[in-house]
Amino acid sequence: MTYHPWHEGSPGGFSGEASGDGPSTGADSVTLRSDGAAVGVLAETAPDAVMHLRAAVRAGVPWSRALLEAVSLWTLPQEVHQDRTYQYLIAGESLDWLTLAERLCPEIEDFIPDIDLERLLFSGSLPDDVTPDEFKQWMGANKHRAYLNYWYGVVVEEALQQAVEDDVRKREKARCYPDHEEMVEEAFSHLYGKSRSELLNEYRKETGMARHSHLSLADFKEFTYWLSKRRFNLWDPARVASDTRKGIRYLSRLEEIPGPLSGEETEG
Repeated sequence: MTYHPWHEGSPGGFSGEASGDGPSTGADSVTLRSDGAAVGVLAETAPDAVMHLRAAVRAGVPWSRALLEAVSLWTLPQEVHQDRTYQYLIAGESLDWLTLAERLCPEIEDFIPDIDLERLLFSGSLPDDVTPDEFKQWMGANKHRAYLNYWYGVVVEEALQQAVEDDVRKREKARCYPDHEEMVEEAFSHLYGKSRSELLNEYRKETGMARHSHLSLADFKEFTYWLSKRRFNLWDPARVASDTRKGIRYLSRLEEIPGPLSGEETEG
């Protein structure tokens, strides 16, 4: 299976800050923001989204649709739930929807077949009968844009980094050189114009993070997103598009981290 995100546009830009739409039932939601503030009318809160999720599946709505509608109603950028911290909003404008799905699925686990739950949480796949248009409609257009920001800015960017690092490794092996840490630095220099260590120091300074502070998983995602925006601003559009397609092709070969638009071909 070839994995692509739930959209049919060309690979590329970011949508900016994303605000949450209501599901197809007509409910409204709000922008997820890193400071917890809302843009627009606060119509739903996290518990309301959970209540909608439970009520929908009990009424016979397919779990996949109910889940995506709950995502559209969700307003918290982060949450501590059962002693675990969940970070849903990355860099104030990209939605890590699978982390949110991981939080929501236990609320309706009796309605999700084990194999479907495993496919969702471990490979990001929804049932085959969910189409890209339905995914966007049920999630809401604005939340969908935030999802695409995350897809390109974190998932594809990580894949691109690995693809370029693999290219460096192949060149080094052809010269009979062993693996070494400088391969990562060279890959980052190729993509972003500076070494990884330089970029990390620049990121910490820009975000006010202590120089030697530990980076959480959410911090690494935000760093990756920051890098992707740097790349978009650093190079000409043709190179940006080419590199982005390279990351998508790498994901397709891995067949591990899908965006749920399965079966569609990506240009390039």
